[in-house]
Amino acid sequence: MGTLVEGAVAQALRDGGGEVVRLYVAACAERMAPLFLGLRAGVPGQEAHLDLYVESVRDLWYADRPLADAAERVHLLEQFPELQPVEEGITDAAGTYVFLAALCLRYALLAHGSGNADDAVSCGHVVLTAMGMLDQNVPGASLLADEQRLQSLSLSGDAAGLWDASVTAGRERLRAVVGRLPR
Repeated sequence: MGTLVEGAVAQALRDGGGEVVRLYVAACAERMAPLFLGLRAGVPGQEAHLDLYVESVRDLWYADRPLADAAERVHLLEQFPELQPVEEGITDAAGTYVFLAALCLRYALLAHGSGNADDAVSCGHVVLTAMGMLDQNVPGASLLADEQRLQSLSLSGDAAGLWDASVTAGRERLRAVVGRLPR
């Protein structure tokens, strides 16, 4: 299977080492966080999942060192209902984007803990897939192109500017998804 992540980005992740990988996945997870948090807030029984998601995204920004408990967090995340197989599949927009946000965090945690560029590329691929889907469903959207730009920016090493851009992009994505939901 091919990847949506641009070849230059994937190569930079392979060449850049652990800190480059960790900053890249932190930014990807930050941009997807509003989808998980915004679409699952207030759902009974999700409080601990929301807390784990928030804490994990926050801790991913400590790109200078791998998360010591990344494997434990992945194990906990894999217990989320959003990552459990369901016979009928995911049939609604909110469920789709929450699943993709959880999957993004899974790959981000794996990559952060190991520095593995392949896990980072998988993380980026999930985000690009989500944005491509949104572009197809939101008239005039250019979220995929914006995500590609942000993934390239992630390699700059400017964590502060990247965090600001990622937070802003994440909010825009949540607005786009919420605009698609039935009222």
